[in-house]
Formats: sequence, structure tokens, C-alpha cells
Amino acid sequence: MEFRQLGGSDLTVSEIALGSWLTYGDRVDRETAVACVRRAYDLGITLFDTANVYGRGAAETLLGEALAGVDRASYRLATKLYFPMGRGELGLSATQVRRQCDASLSRLGTDYLDLYQCHRFDTVTPLAETMGALTELVQAGKVRHIGFSEWTAAQIEAAYALEGVERFVSSQPQYSILWRDPEAEIFPTCARLGVGHIVYSPLAQGLLTGKYRPGVAPPAHSRAAGRVTAGAMGRFAKAEAIETAERLRAVADAAGLPMARLALAWVLRQPGVAAAIVGASRPEQLDETAGAAGIRLDAATLAAIDAAVAGPAVADAR
Repeated sequence: MEFRQLGGSDLTVSEIALGSWLTYGDRVDRETAVACVRRAYDLGITLFDTANVYGRGAAETLLGEALAGVDRASYRLATKLYFPMGRGELGLSATQVRRQCDASLSRLGTDYLDLYQCHRFDTVTPLAETMGALTELVQAGKVRHIGFSEWTAAQIEAAYALEGVERFVSSQPQYSILWRDPEAEIFPTCARLGVGHIVYSPLAQGLLTGKYRPGVAPPAHSRAAGRVTAGAMGRFAKAEAIETAERLRAVADAAGLPMARLALAWVLRQPGVAAAIVGASRPEQLDETAGAAGIRLDAATLAAIDAAVAGPAVADAR
């Protein structure tokens, strides 16, 4: 495993992070989930990302149980708040920031969070109120650093315009070979402000693992085969996306890499990206994804990836 600094902070994180959306405390049984977390740690993954809303607290509880007894200083815990946790339990008001942080700490079995993130922007609560409450948590020692997920460039700028409050050190955007939206505004804005990135869905909801093939039914127990989880795949479940992934498979083969490692190395090539979050429903899946750390793609492979995404005519022309 290799490690990077998160933005301008003193927080060092593993290039590959383990996430828990739609898995732990939800689709994956407890024994397997604990095995996944411990396998990740054994492979050198030290950043564990979750959110209070994942399984309505169940993911945090599972993560806390799986890491019980492990040296707390040897790993990083990141969680998030914003989405509803019950009647009136939503948003980024000062009351919610304080209440949800304490609840997350309890479920995770720790007295501090390495990174506390605003899961989305709250258009109702004054930004100064949110930032003031987050600053209180840092001053109280409950939180080391703060971040956000899927904020616009204007919202990020507004937070940095406030005086006397804690500064964000991380952004958590969706980013993959098939989803490059952050490159336009978010990456440049964050680079200027010293904000690093922990990207989610770098494997495009599993499409870039190579498990889905054009014209073939999705494998049993895969995300695309699940009644609930298939909806989370969105555009990545469409035939066009699957055909693009098939062209990327040829690029991975030419580079001598498993498809997942190619996809993870691609996002990690981006300046400012400190870590890529992966999921796992079986411990052995982490052997492949953790192996992406330290891989550097050459110019020819990067050009082939762009051609594959551009379409069959461009890819065939190569």
C-alpha cells in the first residue's frame, strides 16, 4: 500500500480506502463484513469511509465492531452527515451537527473522527451556522478535520469566504473513467484552496471491474442483479456504458492489468486525489483492488483509455 497527504492537512491516508455504502450493515452478513474490514486492514488499507445514513447507523456500528481492539492511531475513520436519520433528524444545523457527531462516535466506538464530512450542501441552514458547529467539534477534539461531498464550486468558495471557522481539507466527489464531471470546476477550485479528494464510485458502481458483459445477464449476487441495488447503478447499467467498459477491457488486457486496477490507477493519476474508495462484499475482492496502489499508467495507456471512452470509431482507429 502507498499513502498520500489529504490536501493541505497533516492527514495521511492509504491510496485505497474501504467504503460501506450498500454493503456493511445492509446486504453483507456480519461475519463476512467483519472479514472484509479486517482483510482491508491487513492489506494496508487504513482509511475507512462510512456515513450515519448507511443502514441508518448499521454500517457505522459494524465498522466499530470490526475495528475494536485495533490500534486507533493506525487507521483513519471518516463519516458523514446530512441525510435523514429519523423525523426531524436531517440537515446541517448546529443542533444536528453536534447530535449526529455524538451518535456516530458512539456507534463507531471511538472518541474522535479523523474526518467529518457534510454529505451534501444544506440550502436551508445558514452556512455560517454549519461551519461554526463543525469548528466547535474540531476545537473540542471530537473531529480532527472536516470535509464535504458533492458541493458546487460556488458553495465551496462561500465556505472559504467565512472568517474564524475551520477550513475544509477534503472533497468526496464521484469520479471515474466514466464520470469526469469534477474535472471542470471542482478539481481546479479545490487545488487552489488546498482541498484534497477522496473519490467514490471509481469503479462506476462495479461496471469497471469487468463483471458485466454486453448482452449477458448480470452475475447472480452482483449489484446489477439486485432489486434495490440495481437502481443505484443508474447510467452505468445502460447498454452503452457496458459496451464502453468492454472496450476498456481490451485496454486493460494490453496493459497487463486487471480491469479494476486500471480504473483505480486512472483516478489516482489525478493531482489532488488522495484516495479512491472501493467496496467489497467478499474479502478476496480486496486483494485485487488494493493492488492498484502505486500503479502508474503510461501515456499510451492513458490515450487508449480516452479513445475507448470516446467511442468505437476512435478506439478502432487506434
